[in-house]
Formats: sequence, C-alpha cells, structure tokens
Amino acid sequence: MADDTKKRLGRGLAALIGEIDQPASGDAASRAPVRPDRLVPIEHVSRNPNNPRRSFDKSELEELASSIRKHGIVQPVVVRTMAADHFEIIAGERRWRAAQLAGLVEIPVLVRDVDDRTALEIAIVENVQRSDLNPLDEALGYEQLIAQYSYTQNDLGEVIGKSRSHVANSLRLLKLPDVVRQMLSSGELSAGHARAIVSTSDPEALARQIVDGGLSVRDAEKLAQKDAQRAEQGVSEELEKKSVEKDADTLALERNLTDRLGLKVAVSHKGRGGSLKIDYKSLDQLESLCRILGADL
Repeated sequence: MADDTKKRLGRGLAALIGEIDQPASGDAASRAPVRPDRLVPIEHVSRNPNNPRRSFDKSELEELASSIRKHGIVQPVVVRTMAADHFEIIAGERRWRAAQLAGLVEIPVLVRDVDDRTALEIAIVENVQRSDLNPLDEALGYEQLIAQYSYTQNDLGEVIGKSRSHVANSLRLLKLPDVVRQMLSSGELSAGHARAIVSTSDPEALARQIVDGGLSVRDAEKLAQKDAQRAEQGVSEELEKKSVEKDADTLALERNLTDRLGLKVAVSHKGRGGSLKIDYKSLDQLESLCRILGADL
C-alpha cells in the first residue's frame, strides 16, 4: 500500500472524517458549529454509485424531511468536485434525499477533493459508526474495498475501527442464498441469526423457520447444531450403506468365516487390499478366537 494509505490506516479514518467534517478555511478554534463551504443547487449534486448503503427507510426519510423543512440541514453534505458545478456525495446521501423530499432547491456542502478509494472508505466508516448500514450492505462495502484496492482483512479492520474477526464474519454473510440475504437486508433476520445458519445445509429453510417462529439467535444456533449433527449422521449412514453393498462372493466369504469362528465377520475390499473385521461381545469370545488363531490373550 502507498505511504499515505499506511498513515491513514495508522490513525484510522475516524480522524480523517473529523477533519473532513470541518470547513476548509476553519481553524481548531472555530470547529463548532460546522459551517458549509457553500450552497449549491440540489440538482448539481449526485449520489456516489459506490456508496455501500443501498437501502433507505422511507418513513425515516420522511421524518428527516419534516425536520429539514423546519430547521434546514444542520450538518452539511460532504461532497467532492466531479466537473464544473457538479458534485458527488462522499457522506450525507440520506440528508440529500430528505432535502429533495423537503423541496429544497439548494443544500449546504463541504467540498473535499479525495480519490475514489478514500471516498469509499469514508462512506463505509461514516455509515458503520452511525449504524446506518444493514449487515449485508456493510459486508458488500468491505468486499468492494478488498476487491478493488487489495486490502487484507486486518488492514480493513484498522481502517474501519473494527476487529479482523468482525470483518471476516461480515464477509461470511455474502455466502448466504439470495433469499436469505434479502431477509437480512430488510431486517427480518439479524446478523447474529445469519451468522448462525450461514454454514448449514439449507440456510433458506432455517431462515424461514427463524422468521416464522420469531426465534432468538440462541435458538438459531441450536438449529444449526442440530443440522450439523444430522449431516454428520447422514455421512455415517452413507458410509455404512456403501460398506454393505458387497458382491455375492464377498458376502459368501463373510458367512463362511462367521460360521467357522462363531463370531460376526466383515470383509472390506480397498483396491488390491482391504480389511477383515471380527466382532466379539465378551472376553470369553475373544479368548476363544485367540485359541483358534494360536495366540495368547
């Protein structure tokens, strides 16, 4: 990674966001309240297509729009210059959307010229810190940073102020079927529910069972444990089934040996070799077998 990125990783983007939220001409003594750099026509501002947040609650937007009608936009929208008199949102898309609902023709902005990677980092951190991202959007944002900018999970954890395990667990959610991912995105399932069932044999069926039954995360974990036990039992039964599918000669040999020894005998062929298994139910039977084989117990 470049040196500037390493420096940013070292102190985290929380500090960078703090700087970005301040007016370009402001000093340390005048950082509150935040004043915009300028007012721009709302139609000159567009959303960032790489913004990890993809869903916005309509009722919450209406509430914010109502507040904006009364008090205006308290916190400016952070943007970057894309062309003459055209700007792209870095942070604050929710305020921009609500401002449109409120009928504003101009919005206050802070203009910060940053590259695509920094814009994406800021968008993710801002949303994660404010709990504005649903778990699926958060995971997609992490995946985008890793895919486009070759972050490791550890480096990404430093950027967003989370542990590496948090990043890893978030990314695991992307393995879920589309139906379950939609449940997660809509809030029907929590991240805890989703993590519990992500590695099961049928996440979609378990997800529906969780939603229909209003089950807790602990209940979901129990369902996952039962699924794992059934899967393990199924493997054992399959192996056992394969072991009994023997040709007539092998079965005849097993019967012959069983009759001669008075003990149950199983013969398994593996390539040119194999194994012979003799079951006994008591020490007396074992002693009798040893005498037949000429061995001491």
